[in-house]
Amino acid sequence: MKYPEITTLCYMEKDGKYLMMHRVKKENDINKDKYIGVGGHFEYGESPDDCLMREVMEETGLTLTEYKARGIVTFIYGDSVVEYMHLYTATGFEGTMIDCDEGELEWIDKSAVYDLPIWDGDKIFFKLLESDRPYFSLKLVYSLTDELVEVKLDGQDYDKGL
Repeated sequence: MKYPEITTLCYMEKDGKYLMMHRVKKENDINKDKYIGVGGHFEYGESPDDCLMREVMEETGLTLTEYKARGIVTFIYGDSVVEYMHLYTATGFEGTMIDCDEGELEWIDKSAVYDLPIWDGDKIFFKLLESDRPYFSLKLVYSLTDELVEVKLDGQDYDKGL
């Protein structure tokens, strides 16, 4: 039996933009060529906040000073990947940005993120983030061809077209 992965995912915000990572540097990357936030896998003994702070520092060189837990995203891909992503937004940070070894970091206008190569489910949680919805649980099930085949929001079926 394969165990689920547990990760953090953070969308840092500044001047109407999100910090996005264009995943172009890693081999065998499920996110290859897509734009995602920053974050990564938990290490032993870490809380979600611990993992968030460490991953943001490792990938960006920045230290978060103001952030908020926004939801949990259950990401299922085919019959081999189950990932529980603790989703955050951050509006305060300090330090000097570094080059990331996992992708190219870019500040993208919030209105332009929908036009990037992103997962279809990401479009749903961006809408939830924009609506300032309180903490939510979002389940996203994908086929091996990257088709979003099931969406549940807070345990209820969700119309993918919205």
